[in-house]
Amino acid sequence: MFTGLVYGMGEVIRLDPASGGLRLTFRTLFPPPDWAAGESVCVSGACLSLETFAADSFTAYASDETLAVTTLGGLGRGGLVNLERALALGDRLGGHLVSGHVDALARLEALTLAGASLRARARFPREFAAQIVPKGSVALDGVSLTVNRCGRDFLEVNIIPETLRSTTLGAWKPGQAVNMETDLIGKYVGRLLALRQEGQQEGGLTLDFLRENGYDSGSALP
Repeated sequence: MFTGLVYGMGEVIRLDPASGGLRLTFRTLFPPPDWAAGESVCVSGACLSLETFAADSFTAYASDETLAVTTLGGLGRGGLVNLERALALGDRLGGHLVSGHVDALARLEALTLAGASLRARARFPREFAAQIVPKGSVALDGVSLTVNRCGRDFLEVNIIPETLRSTTLGAWKPGQAVNMETDLIGKYVGRLLALRQEGQQEGGLTLDFLRENGYDSGSALP
């Protein structure tokens, strides 16, 4: 689990084809943390497991599935990524809960300056519209952002100068694909409501449904 608050950027220095995927080696562009083999690292929004590490680099494996549904499949040597270590219990939750499981690719449609900030507009697949809400949270390329405006297939976010300076978002360009993860809590709420609705449609009105919604079984039905 992550927060969407990027530790710093990493640079791809090696790509090695591996069975069913790709092994990537990154050089960290910030003071190296005390890595531990097997720990989870969020790489531009995708959760990878750290395999080996040195003073200023680490290696992680990305499966073919991960490469197919994220932007990691398009990385080359010299490419930059956002890096975040997994959240530890007791840490400050300055962003929002991010799982590192990318839901879809969003495509940047427009980038406009708003004072010292950057306003970004991105298009995403319509099936995720219910999971994007105004003033809610979204992770784009692993960065926790607040949704300013949204519609059935677009969202707008405002990126502050510090985020532009310390993440890859400062190099975003129109037409670029970015990894999008919608709000984790919103996904669970939406799933529960969908299952409840399916249950009502399949089973009709039942005593269990009435009890769950406040009916007192000791009183008579009207």
